[in-house]
Amino acid sequence: MNQKIFIKTFGCQMNEYDSNRIYDTVKKIGYVKTDRYEDANCYLLNTCHIRDKAKEKVYHEIGRVKKIFRSKKKPLVIIAGCVAQAENEEMLKREPYIDLVIGPQAYHKINDSILNYTYRKKIEETNFDAVSKFEYLSRIKIQSSKSSSFLTIQEGCDKFCHFCVVPYTRGPEYSRPFKQIIDEAKYLADQGTKEIILLGQNVNAYKDGNLKLSNLISEIEKLDEIKRIRYTTSHPRDMSDDLIGIYKDTKKLMPLVHLPVQSGSDKVLKLMNRKHTIKEYLKIYEKFKKINSSIEFSSDFIIAYPGEEEQDFRETLDLIKEVKFINSFSFIFSPRPGTVAENLEIIDKNISKKRLNTVQEILFKNQLDKNKSLESNTIDVLVENKTKDEKRLFGRSEYMTSVLIDGDDDLIGKIVKIKILNSNQNTLFGYAVDQKKLKVA
Repeated sequence: MNQKIFIKTFGCQMNEYDSNRIYDTVKKIGYVKTDRYEDANCYLLNTCHIRDKAKEKVYHEIGRVKKIFRSKKKPLVIIAGCVAQAENEEMLKREPYIDLVIGPQAYHKINDSILNYTYRKKIEETNFDAVSKFEYLSRIKIQSSKSSSFLTIQEGCDKFCHFCVVPYTRGPEYSRPFKQIIDEAKYLADQGTKEIILLGQNVNAYKDGNLKLSNLISEIEKLDEIKRIRYTTSHPRDMSDDLIGIYKDTKKLMPLVHLPVQSGSDKVLKLMNRKHTIKEYLKIYEKFKKINSSIEFSSDFIIAYPGEEEQDFRETLDLIKEVKFINSFSFIFSPRPGTVAENLEIIDKNISKKRLNTVQEILFKNQLDKNKSLESNTIDVLVENKTKDEKRLFGRSEYMTSVLIDGDDDLIGKIVKIKILNSNQNTLFGYAVDQKKLKVA
């Protein structure tokens, strides 16, 4: 009889990719996925350590599991991901209900860890071993078939921004072999994928010998079945001219560049150890716009970083107004354990909240204005699936904006002409222009 595994994922797209690959792996030892806590023989929480209170979310989730299984046989409880990497020993001491702690570079060991587990001995696997991990996963077939699929090409970070835990939880930068990535892309295409999103903590730092991210994109573009290509997350220091230049000729690379800037102040960027200036950032922006004026930027902003004064904050507002970022993320600084910024003096909460509200007001208006500009227009949308209530279809525009569509199920997996009727800050609403004339994408 198959065992059932419940997987809950927090955080970034790479965690989502990892969760899918973990499931592909544990299927080999007889596990099937369930969406119900109470049916699980194994409960796995894939964690993120980027934001505040990430660790407490883990204990909250385990508390829920405890209640559900109070009168039932306890499931095998596995904590994976970046919190597992950063807090491994503490977690096993603090919460006896946890059985296995597995870091992001040890997922190739998960089956052995499960099979060798006994309730008398906790297991902790948090050694950095990215090469073995990807060599192992490359031999495990991807089981999930999606119109849009993530593909991790690079992990880890060598930048050591003072606020960031990634170098400590994901390790140094490692790029997967070029051929291994292309083989996975071909497999995804054969399984029905129409869009590939290339992932990395510093995705544009990808390098395999003389081969870079631009070479990967060019090679994937040759796959007829793949209609769209995206990549995230980039670092300004690695935004090379060859990558920018590929936008001149590409037909499949989407016109949204996610390029975290974090602050509009050179002083704050230096305090963060970001290794780029605003002048350099704007030069990148101008190069993209010169190639294609329809390219848009999204970004990440840390508000109220220690040392940020009112003038620094104003410079961030000026940058947002100049670039007109869309679909950006903004957060008040929260110190992460083990980072250089962990013990820096925090800016007053009221000031921090006021600054965040001001930034988000402008960012959200940019989103709304962009979406409103598309009303009454016909745009290309990749239809991914049905909505949860099954009343409409869900897809995404070229700019990664969610689109809710009135149309038939046979549109799923196709790039469709959608007439946009109305919109709000986060979503476009429309209908398929002419279903009868649609061809398979």
